[in-house]
Amino acid sequence: MIALAIASAIAAIVALVGTRALIGVLGGRGASQPILQQNAANAVVPPHQHKAGTPTLGGLAILTAALAGYLISHVRAGVVFSNQTLVVLGGILSMAALGFIDDAIKIRARQNRGVYWKVKGVLSLLVSFAIAGVLVATTDIDTRLSLTRAGLPGWDLGPLLWVLWAGIIIFATANAVNVTDGLDGLAAGSALFGFIAFTGIAFWALRNPTIYGDVVNPYDLAVLAAAFAGACGGFIWWNAAPARIFMGDVGALALGTALALLALTTNTQLLLLFICGINVVEAGSVGLQMTVYRASGRRRRLFRLSPLHHHFELVGWPETTVIVRFWLISGACVAVGVAIFVADYTHQAALP
Repeated sequence: MIALAIASAIAAIVALVGTRALIGVLGGRGASQPILQQNAANAVVPPHQHKAGTPTLGGLAILTAALAGYLISHVRAGVVFSNQTLVVLGGILSMAALGFIDDAIKIRARQNRGVYWKVKGVLSLLVSFAIAGVLVATTDIDTRLSLTRAGLPGWDLGPLLWVLWAGIIIFATANAVNVTDGLDGLAAGSALFGFIAFTGIAFWALRNPTIYGDVVNPYDLAVLAAAFAGACGGFIWWNAAPARIFMGDVGALALGTALALLALTTNTQLLLLFICGINVVEAGSVGLQMTVYRASGRRRRLFRLSPLHHHFELVGWPETTVIVRFWLISGACVAVGVAIFVADYTHQAALP
């Protein structure tokens, strides 16, 4: 338990100090992402021009802080590294590298588009499959379909099908968080709730090995989740509206990948639909918008603009109102997910 506190506290402090230092460095070099004025379908966009010049790449501070908290916590006796968690870290950094390249292109080209979206989609999907493949090939990860534990529903997918399933989860979650990252503090705040939930889930697996014995080194996973929670908390200090820095794709893709991998390694894959509920809604709004727009011959839209947070801005909600209300929805979704996990545990614990 002490290692969790160390990891989160160190990560929060490093993120708090590191993000401020990053603002100065990036701001002095003009490393900002241009603000989109009109989308490809010529739809009206919210008035965000006042954010022009705000530095991006803040995700570098989140990653550095999370790594610092995770590594320093292992100085404490009894906290050991697991090969599975190290693969998770490698996967997070791999997806973050793709996001960094995208951000760098945006900064250098002085425009809102980085890697062409189709190319970026293919690359992120390939990286996702590669991460899932390494997990199966090098660790003892359970390949059963899971909700709250490996035995529920417990359908064994086998290595190949599991890699395909896990790769899709990683790809979808990473991009869903990226879609959510459109308002100050929205993505980081909702991710914070998710990491807190996974800290509790992994720690509970540690304390109840008879029920969750298929989770590999749950304490190390709990420490990692706690480190990311602390890093998000420290970053939000500077990313809250009005944001002094944006996380960029390097941060959004990394956070989404981390959440997906924590779900996979704690055998709570299907529970991710609740823990990342706001991200599911945001990504779903984009899919629905595109479907309606194309089906109508590019004449009609379901929302004024997608992702959904921009729709509510155009309806007239102030940005801070959208952010806080979406945080509340995110918190409620996470609470439902945790409640499902606890309900199943209670049921299992009561069995003779």
